[in-house]
Amino acid sequence: MPRFRNLPVTLRVPLVMAGLMILLGFLASQSVLSALGRVQDARLSETARLHVEGLSVALGPSVLRQDVWEVYDILDRARSAYDGQRLLLSIVADERGRILAATDPRRAPVGEEVAGFEAGAVPPDAVRMTGDPVLRVAAPLLFQGRQIGQIVTELDVTDLLAERRNVSIWLLFGNAAATALLAFGGWLAVARILRPVGALVSAMDDSKGAPRPIAETDIPRGDPGLSRLISTYNRMTTAVESRAEAERRLAERERFVSLGRLSSSLAHEVNNPLGGLLNAADTILSYSDRPEVVRQSAELMQRGLSHLRDVTRAILDENRLDRAGQELRPEDYEDLKLLFEPEVASRAQRLHWNVEAGLAGMIGLPAAPVRQIVLNLLLNAGAAAGQHGQVGLNVTAGEGQLLIEITDTGPGLGQADLGRLLASGPLPPGGGVGLRLVHDLVSKLEGEVHHDRVGDKTYIRVTLPLKDASHA
Repeated sequence: MPRFRNLPVTLRVPLVMAGLMILLGFLASQSVLSALGRVQDARLSETARLHVEGLSVALGPSVLRQDVWEVYDILDRARSAYDGQRLLLSIVADERGRILAATDPRRAPVGEEVAGFEAGAVPPDAVRMTGDPVLRVAAPLLFQGRQIGQIVTELDVTDLLAERRNVSIWLLFGNAAATALLAFGGWLAVARILRPVGALVSAMDDSKGAPRPIAETDIPRGDPGLSRLISTYNRMTTAVESRAEAERRLAERERFVSLGRLSSSLAHEVNNPLGGLLNAADTILSYSDRPEVVRQSAELMQRGLSHLRDVTRAILDENRLDRAGQELRPEDYEDLKLLFEPEVASRAQRLHWNVEAGLAGMIGLPAAPVRQIVLNLLLNAGAAAGQHGQVGLNVTAGEGQLLIEITDTGPGLGQADLGRLLASGPLPPGGGVGLRLVHDLVSKLEGEVHHDRVGDKTYIRVTLPLKDASHA
């Protein structure tokens, strides 16, 4: 039964029709054969009754006189009247059960007991086709109201059995031909009816995640149900395309919002060293005649400029287009730390930073999407932790995968945020799409995202499979 359910409907419907036709043909054949059997039984019973009654009238006086030759002559003439087509053997016995005469004296000699021939014999009114080519009929020999002997007759029903066999063969072939014809017709009809459904399935299979509409010319106008179904599917594809476009725009907006937040923090990070550099320059100008003061101010300027160089390099690495195809390096995490530290400083947070994975633990992973995953999760963790909170990053490698764990002491993610981070369905209303962007990037890298809440900390773990350099 499960195999039958797995068959396409274009095969299931013809098979069901063939099964019903076979059942109908079986019932019809049984009805025809039953009617034929009743007709044959009636014919046999009538033949046997007329034969016995005719012999009773003709044989009565001869049996009373025990005239064997006269009885034999009457039996021989009765057999000639049937041309030997039905009557194989007729036996007449007296009231003591002794055979007086028979149409075949060698099989039934005079004087023997007739009981041996009565085995399996039935009265004329009870004659029925049993499948045996020879039937025996036994009836009392009545004369003037009293029984004076016994008549036993053998009937040849070979022709009737052949007739029934021929009818059965014709019914079998006729039903088989009708069943095959109806099954083929059912397959053609169902295939034609379901052709629009096949076009719908083909459109959905070929879409590869982006459903394409079905052409108006392929919509069946003669079937309102299927026409309505395909029109609804076309409207759905338009809605999916609109939703995808909306999500793309939201992702772009989220990216610009993140860049704005980073730019603000980095401006603050750059502004502080610039103030120190200006003070150092003023000091050098004011105390140019004091070498010790000039040296200390120059060292301060060197440290400030080195810090500005590091910040600028991190910004350039984050936004350089030519890094899109580069592999991940340990230096990428240092750049991320430099970019994220202004966010931490602006909220007076504590940052726990632990990167244990070396270059061998990052092989085959592209730098750009991994940096974007970590930066988005860090920004969300920093925003969730709030003032004086804690944010942590722990990166380890082992067993062919890279494990990135981000923690924060915030209130945790709500159901809508979890839906963006862990699910692939439509975006819940409200909020940005930074977490959905993380989910999509991790999925493209064939990784997994896990969320857990332990005590007052939220744990988000990202596992990314490592690949060899040739595959990368």
